[in-house]
Amino acid sequence: MSILEQLQVKTGRLPEKYIKMSTAELEERVAKVKHVLGKRLFVPGHHYQKDEVIQFADTTGDSLKLAQVAAENKDAEFIVFCGVHFMAETADILTDQQQKVYLPDMRAGCSMADMADIYQTDRAWGKLQAIFGDTIIPLTYVNSTAAIKAFVGVNGGATVTSSNAEKMVSWALKQKERLLFLPDQHLGRNTAFNLGIPLENMAIWNPILDQLEYDGEIENIQVILWKGHCSVHENFTVENIKEVRHSYPDMKIIVHPECRREVVALSDYAGSTNYIIDVIEQADPNTAFAIGTEMNLVKRIIKDHPDKQIISLNPNMCPCLTMNRIDLPHFVWCLESLETGFEDNRIIVDEPTASNAKLALERMLAFS
Repeated sequence: MSILEQLQVKTGRLPEKYIKMSTAELEERVAKVKHVLGKRLFVPGHHYQKDEVIQFADTTGDSLKLAQVAAENKDAEFIVFCGVHFMAETADILTDQQQKVYLPDMRAGCSMADMADIYQTDRAWGKLQAIFGDTIIPLTYVNSTAAIKAFVGVNGGATVTSSNAEKMVSWALKQKERLLFLPDQHLGRNTAFNLGIPLENMAIWNPILDQLEYDGEIENIQVILWKGHCSVHENFTVENIKEVRHSYPDMKIIVHPECRREVVALSDYAGSTNYIIDVIEQADPNTAFAIGTEMNLVKRIIKDHPDKQIISLNPNMCPCLTMNRIDLPHFVWCLESLETGFEDNRIIVDEPTASNAKLALERMLAFS
């Protein structure tokens, strides 16, 4: 590796040579590094990643599953996580010290996770404790930073996934009178509503204004929803549903619970990414679906099910800009940097944060 290339690795700038390579050459280089490193290399690929990268994944799935599989793979010294920052953090938290986690493009993130930082959360917790006393337990969606997971772990709470959210919210409300749900208000609202909690018993915490938003009597509050959202799923609308119902009367609508409450209420099905995949796989041939989730996954489902009519619920939807950062040039660059001993795309969660975050993850695994 030249001095210029070493500098580019240090600064996180993709060397120009990778931009100029043909797809065939990039793919050939991936195959070469995977052959050289063998079992020492493990590549988890999240459902939302581009096909050009996902084709090289050793396993695919949602973020927690991928982190767990990586941790179980004791032969893997290098874990190149094709996902986003919080996913790679979770993998680093769960893996052993001899396992190293890398993110091919350090710009790959999650806008939802970024909507709750630890400084905002600490301030909010102090104010909420002053209002409600020791009656609140925090829960955080796994789509959150390691620092937020650690905060939840220290304060007796747990993480949740979109698959087990109902179990974990039920568990939380057996521990304390009310809960703080971070960072996605829509998953929190949809989950609590499904469990029979009235919308009027749910408040919003606004981290920008640093205040509680609620019109009723505060003693009625059972759920405090952090004012965060997924920038992709929030863009599915009631108007999208009306258009599908008008144009395709027999089409079923299936959405992710990160969508707005009114969208979930008008859909035929709502559930996690794996739930969406399973429902469509088990459906009869010629079944028609409009899917309300990330576009890379929708396109992959369409390709995998030519016997069904499948469209995106929002025809103008684009792939998630932050989830969609990792491309083939960055992937090859990361692999070849590993081969030559450079590790600047490594994700490291400090031990105190990792230990406390693990508490939150382990509570979820114990009770879900």
